[in-house]
Amino acid sequence: VLYVMSNGSPEENLKQIFRVFDINNDGSISLKELQRIVKDLFHLINEQNADEASQEVLAQSAFNEMDENHDGQVSEEEFIEACMTQKKFSTMLTLKIIDVFVSE
Repeated sequence: VLYVMSNGSPEENLKQIFRVFDINNDGSISLKELQRIVKDLFHLINEQNADEASQEVLAQSAFNEMDENHDGQVSEEEFIEACMTQKKFSTMLTLKIIDVFVSE
């Protein structure tokens, strides 16, 4: 994964990260998938201080930023757009995912 992150355009790298978020590989990210990613991410980084409420706020906030057309799903295009325009929660979550892969 680190090799993929060091090569290619930002858009190509974000497409790879999108695949991590899209747990069931259906081409979009649901709120449930994002909640699972956030929960697993907090577990991976041993964040003891993060309660379930703050995890839910992060997942919901990032999802709301990404879901531009409010259809209840985040498409690959919406995901890339949210990250490229550096929306706060979307960028924070994506950078945490990158940190996990880089530190492994």
